[in-house]
Amino acid sequence: MIGPGVGVRVYLAAGVTDMRRGIAGLSGLAQSVLHENPGSGAVFAFRGRRGDRLKLLHWDGHGFCLYYKVLERGSFPWPKASGGAVHLTSAQLSMLWEGIDWRRPEWTSAPTRL
Repeated sequence: MIGPGVGVRVYLAAGVTDMRRGIAGLSGLAQSVLHENPGSGAVFAFRGRRGDRLKLLHWDGHGFCLYYKVLERGSFPWPKASGGAVHLTSAQLSMLWEGIDWRRPEWTSAPTRL
């Protein structure tokens, strides 16, 4: 994924978002519901009702980037809260984008040398 990089602030909009919204609608939600400046350089994540669609909104310094992903199977892991924001790390964002449950990642041991 072409993304914002390491160390970026990530805000996950808890609850359900209307996936018909575009950049203007999502930046309005970031400002009114999440109480954050959409042009701050942070990443804002939104999920649809079925859970298989994810939109990420990011200001890169020149304009807004809107990333959109639809899973063929399964759904994106999401908090149960009906409103507000959840803060994620950039590593958790990468897991979320891949459909991995960022709340309970499975760590494996280091590979052994043969």
